[in-house]
Amino acid sequence: MADQANPFESLQEQVDDAAASIDADAGVLTRLKNPERILETNLTFELDDGSLETVRAYRSQFNGDRGPYKGGIRYHPGVTRDEVKALSGWMAYKCAVVDIPYGGGKGGIAIDPDDYSETELERLTRAFATELRPLIGEDRDIPAPDVNTGQREMNWIKDTYETLENTTAPGVITGKAIDSGGSEGRVEATGRSTALAARETFDWLGREIEGATVAVQGYGNAGSVAAALLDDLGADIVAVSDSSGGVHDPDGFDPRAVKAHKIETGSVTEYDDAAAVTNDELLTLDVDLLVPAALENAIDADLADAVEADVIVEAANGPLTPGADDVLADRGVHVVPDIFANAGGVTVSYFEWVQNRQRFHWTESRVNEELERVITGAFEDIVDAYESHDLRNLRIAAYVVAIERIIDAYDQAGNWP
Repeated sequence: MADQANPFESLQEQVDDAAASIDADAGVLTRLKNPERILETNLTFELDDGSLETVRAYRSQFNGDRGPYKGGIRYHPGVTRDEVKALSGWMAYKCAVVDIPYGGGKGGIAIDPDDYSETELERLTRAFATELRPLIGEDRDIPAPDVNTGQREMNWIKDTYETLENTTAPGVITGKAIDSGGSEGRVEATGRSTALAARETFDWLGREIEGATVAVQGYGNAGSVAAALLDDLGADIVAVSDSSGGVHDPDGFDPRAVKAHKIETGSVTEYDDAAAVTNDELLTLDVDLLVPAALENAIDADLADAVEADVIVEAANGPLTPGADDVLADRGVHVVPDIFANAGGVTVSYFEWVQNRQRFHWTESRVNEELERVITGAFEDIVDAYESHDLRNLRIAAYVVAIERIIDAYDQAGNWP
């Protein structure tokens, strides 16, 4: 079982690792390891039976040197202040590494959404949007979906903001439904960038993605889309899992059929004749490519010793602890970091925001072409930093690229009281 490393401490350790290869003022680096501000609020809302409930919610604005704060809002019982701080930092570096003009933000409400009706969730979401109103805006802070949120919640936030501000501002939020100003290709974007990152990595290593065996831990949107697109590239999906468990077939299976089974039954387990595996067993299968697409801290140092994959592409945020990173680097396992691999979501969110500001709708093919351009270009930048600085792993290289870009923006703006 993976240990529960503090995600904010993990983020700071990752920045420190990269800072060793950067000539930067210590005070600037300290600034880049801490959020600029955090909203922590208690939301009181009415339940369907007329009673009131109060829950804790957060919004962290980590760094705005390169543009408006950008990041999702998650509904999960494990949401904490430190988790939101870490996720907002990862967003700042994620936007910088793919060179889109955003800073980093993140929000969350500490609830299990399965415990509430749709009407209760709407009242809660609108209460949170009301608290966020002074902080967010098309040029200030632009939230988006995350764990257990989606188009529905984003539409509610947009409507609440526009109603209270007496305006029309579709760019205040991304991840909306198409008819509410959303973008084509947004739902598939995170999985698509994960698959593109895998393709580019295998090409860099001189290996064929066609015929490569793949295990995917976490079969929500990102994991299932990545699996389907990797299958389209000719890879063999041999194992997938969700919170209920996993399935493994060394001969491979159709990832879209597994997704259909999950939609029908609620889980990937008991799919066809595939063998049952636990999540930890899936993470240690002998495969060419491992895609952790669940939550943080899936692989710690102890479990990393048993990982047999040659390449790991992180579709989730923070699925490896710093200790796991060290173990895998020592073993020569290439880890493609989350701040690059899953940046498709925020990249297409940026495209959505651009379309909203222009009042002009892009085709899905244009969205996908622009995303591929961004991801392939960012990978070249990471590899260049990795090779020119002789760095320990690709994660440090990604942070070097991102931190240097944020420092450049900060230096060019100047510092004044």
